[in-house]
Amino acid sequence: MAKSDDYKGYRGESLKVLQKFNAKVWSDVEIKTTDGDHVGIILPRSEQADEFHVVIKLRTGYNIGISAKKITDIKVTGRKEAHYKIPEKLFPYSPKKPRVKLFGTGGTIASRLDYRTGAVIPAFSPGELYGSVPELADYCNLETEKLFGVFSENMGPEQYITTAKAIGKEIEKGVDGIVIGHGTDTLHHTASILSFMIQDSPVPIVLVGSQRSSDRPSSDAALNLIHSVKTASESDIAEIVVCMFGPTSDQYGLLHRGTRVRKMHSSYRSTFRTIGDIPIAMVSKDKITPLRNDYKRRREDKNVKIIPTFEERVAIIYYYPNMHPDMVDSLIDNGYKGIIIAGTGLGHVNKPLYPALKRAQDNNVAVYMTVQTLWGYVQMYVYDTGRDMMELGVIPLANMLPEAAYMKLCWALGQTKDLKKVKEIMLTPIAGEITEREPSNGYLIFQGGIPEVEEFISQYRK
Repeated sequence: MAKSDDYKGYRGESLKVLQKFNAKVWSDVEIKTTDGDHVGIILPRSEQADEFHVVIKLRTGYNIGISAKKITDIKVTGRKEAHYKIPEKLFPYSPKKPRVKLFGTGGTIASRLDYRTGAVIPAFSPGELYGSVPELADYCNLETEKLFGVFSENMGPEQYITTAKAIGKEIEKGVDGIVIGHGTDTLHHTASILSFMIQDSPVPIVLVGSQRSSDRPSSDAALNLIHSVKTASESDIAEIVVCMFGPTSDQYGLLHRGTRVRKMHSSYRSTFRTIGDIPIAMVSKDKITPLRNDYKRRREDKNVKIIPTFEERVAIIYYYPNMHPDMVDSLIDNGYKGIIIAGTGLGHVNKPLYPALKRAQDNNVAVYMTVQTLWGYVQMYVYDTGRDMMELGVIPLANMLPEAAYMKLCWALGQTKDLKKVKEIMLTPIAGEITEREPSNGYLIFQGGIPEVEEFISQYRK
């Protein structure tokens, strides 16, 4: 009689076909289907998965699901149960190497797959990380601390404040660099708020994530981690930066300023891009190449300014045609203290919103304008629409990104409710969130099929 563990997670139709051919979980198999043949290892299923598919890991390392009703034969060629435990080795210590602290918030920089639930479990001790990415020992003495374990969409004021304070304490202890492992979906939000909460850091503070978890052959986790640890150990860039893939290949990473970076693709490994500016530097395993020289430099002191304030009643409104004034009215009625608008064009909304904007002004709600184009500046003096809105108390924010503006307004209102002081804080550049100009060579959109673009790209194709 088969043990329940022989068919972990399988039930219904998929369980019947596995039992028919005596193909247990972890078996090496050759599966014939009406659509073709597949060779791999039968994997357990998540407890929440459907009952209609058999999942195997191909020899390429990728997992695929095969419809049970299409399977005509399964040949078992061997079996060896796997536990997917990350190897753990003692992280070597060298008195000559810098000390780097890695804080974890819940990202999957190094991980294993829990096939019971289908969840990716982060590896986090120095020994686990060394077992997964031994190159880390070439750069530093690594210490780790798990602050919390949440999906990035669940990051919020509590996590931001906790992280800022923890970083402040490590700097006071004399750490040489800090890395923060973070989920990618809201990585740029956290980079922005930390850029305001942590000022004049004497050491690099590097946020890093991975688009693809460590159990996938195309994972960017290890290389991103190597690049971020090298940056924290050796770089003289004493700012909050995001370190992720530059091109889609494994050639190098980019260091993006925390207030000017944005996730721009849902799945590409090269998803993070500097907007309205250029990245601070390129980084590879061997070197760090600055792309600009106006960054803050590493210092030998332990002085840092931590201002961990956050007003939660702030919102972003993405304007769209036919938006009704109750969108703004509802925020006022629910006690919101600040509103960031991502307006069209140079920073516009329709006239039906004007009464609601006047009501916001009368109720001391701070209202600021950004542009939903991301590139470019708010120019509210050009058209009557913009000038009318400024009369209603809407304040333009130059080329500040909507997410950075949101985080800065939360931070500013957390310090004071005096709207004159809030305006002074918002319009005073702190961490590159407002720039005097955009680079002439920064705005490049490679639209597929345009002859001159195709010719340009062909010169660099390998």
